[in-house]
Amino acid sequence: MALCFEVLGKFNRARAAQLTLPHFVCHTPLFMPVGTQGTIKGLTSCQLEDIGCQIILGNTYHLALRPGADLIDEMNGLHKFMNWPRALLTDSGGFQMVSLLHLADITEKGVTFQSPVDGKPMLLTPEESIQIQNKIGADIIMALDDVVRTTITGPRVEEAMYRTLRWIDRCIAAHKRPDEQNLFGIVQGGLDPVLRDICVKGLVKRNLPGYAIGGLAGGEEKDSFWRVVAQCTAALPEDKPRYVMGVGYPLDIVVCSALGADMYDCVYPTRTARFGTALVPEGLLKLKHAAMADDIRPIDPTCTCMVCQNYTRAYIHNLVTKDAMGSQLLTYHNLAYMMRLSSDLHTSIIEGWFPEFVCNFLKLQFPKGDVPEWVCNAMEVAGIDISECCAPFCS
Repeated sequence: MALCFEVLGKFNRARAAQLTLPHFVCHTPLFMPVGTQGTIKGLTSCQLEDIGCQIILGNTYHLALRPGADLIDEMNGLHKFMNWPRALLTDSGGFQMVSLLHLADITEKGVTFQSPVDGKPMLLTPEESIQIQNKIGADIIMALDDVVRTTITGPRVEEAMYRTLRWIDRCIAAHKRPDEQNLFGIVQGGLDPVLRDICVKGLVKRNLPGYAIGGLAGGEEKDSFWRVVAQCTAALPEDKPRYVMGVGYPLDIVVCSALGADMYDCVYPTRTARFGTALVPEGLLKLKHAAMADDIRPIDPTCTCMVCQNYTRAYIHNLVTKDAMGSQLLTYHNLAYMMRLSSDLHTSIIEGWFPEFVCNFLKLQFPKGDVPEWVCNAMEVAGIDISECCAPFCS
């Protein structure tokens, strides 16, 4: 395995760890911004380093279409191609079964897509997905899985879960760079605890370098969401990283970290920036709002990022949706927020004040004490008393 995972501290189920990868030594919990085609829109690699970004996620499907895996391979991999010295993770292309379902045909052989670029059919098999990812050269590569929306129930969910287990063996057999790249399996099974349990056990038997919890963040109820995460983290190995795919809301990351997860990714912080919204300790700050027009405060007075140190809300209000600089500044700030959140989670677990961190986070997000019931239920399972920062129904 081309990784080393060392748990440095714990509080009940939550853990802080050091994840050593070929290109970088990371600290978990960590958030990975999504750079679909080898770029985080509006930011340079140096800026991403400045804010403490540890891993960037690239999209196998889109990179295979443009610029093409062969070209990236000729350029000595995506790290060199995009001038990124730290770690990379590539997804398998499986998520496109959901996001581009109207263009996809799923069979046991693989997934046939209609290319959104030229309309030509593109067959993505487990072998082809791994071959492309071997050429791209990311530190962590994902197995091709059969993905269904969590809102779907019935035989299709069971079919997808068992197919995911069959495909993992094809991915392992196709993987040609196990000493340089780490293949993670993905737990599927929808919202069915029996299917999730079968999938977890099947993947753990393969002794993979790490494991992801897939098929969530697709519109399911939050009470179902956290219960699946709790079930999977409890069953996955203690000495391997656990990655909850597609999760990017700060509240979800805090809850999942309390339940024992380590890694997250989502387009949410960057996408919401392009719509003129900033992430702040209290939740969201909409810079397009008229009240921002003459507000000379920084986005977040407690933030030390370059944007908060140099620009006012009024200035950014004048730019959002009108000038690319507005999106760039908000993207920088939002990712800086996510990196600081990750760092604070890590430090609080190591230093033994994780419950206090969770309570302080919730007090800022829910000053009236109206913490959602699903959060209260999840924290009870995580062994964290949040009664002092919640309304009576959570006590």
